[in-house]
Amino acid sequence: MRKNLLLTLTICMIAAAASAQKYRVSGVERTRLTVDSTYDACKDNATAVFLVPYKSIIDSIMLPVVGRLECAAEIDKPESRMTNLMADIMLWSGVLCGEKIDVGVYNIGGIRSPMAAGDVTYGDVLSVAPFENKVCFLSLTGDALIELFSQMAFTGGECVSKGVNLVFTKDAKLKSAKLNGQDILPERKYRIATNDFLAQGNDKMLAFKKKTDFVVLDDKAYNAREVMVKYFSYMKEHGLKVNPQVEGRVVVE
Repeated sequence: MRKNLLLTLTICMIAAAASAQKYRVSGVERTRLTVDSTYDACKDNATAVFLVPYKSIIDSIMLPVVGRLECAAEIDKPESRMTNLMADIMLWSGVLCGEKIDVGVYNIGGIRSPMAAGDVTYGDVLSVAPFENKVCFLSLTGDALIELFSQMAFTGGECVSKGVNLVFTKDAKLKSAKLNGQDILPERKYRIATNDFLAQGNDKMLAFKKKTDFVVLDDKAYNAREVMVKYFSYMKEHGLKVNPQVEGRVVVE
């Protein structure tokens, strides 16, 4: 604990010195790091002993296995295993709630962790979806749906469910969009499953503001991570494999 406090104070002192010299940030880079046993090489035994009673409680919540993932699921644009998985879970939520869904949509920024192949614990799901966003259903006209896909082209790609085929140009424009091999009809209403954060038009998906017939599942049992748990449990109980693949749902030409 003392080491952590010393590190924090050191960082604050460096930041204060930089501010005093009027330094400015010239660039920022980031990457994803998998937190694993590599970071346990230097253990603080006193801290470990202190945490034992808390760890047992947390482990009882985080370690139960809810399902299995057949392949590692990475996060990438314009399409990846993880983005496809999350959109397909949104699509499946319609089955769970008695809704006939045409398209499942999720925001790539809302996926906070990739997933490793193997058993999936509740803690794994929490790492992916730590927020309290609720699953919801809404309707968009074909025109609004095309507008939504155009906004996805501008951001470089988001999560869309199976049956959607989008082609983006290299300058971030929507070249074509089909659903189940068919053109999207401008005046037809399409039923969408997503989360309530996106449904408000966030993450640059402003077309969602044109929604009608909006239904939000306000019970905590239907927030995104709990629906993920239900999905993995359902697949496990029915002997079905969760094996998301990159299928060409979104391509850039």
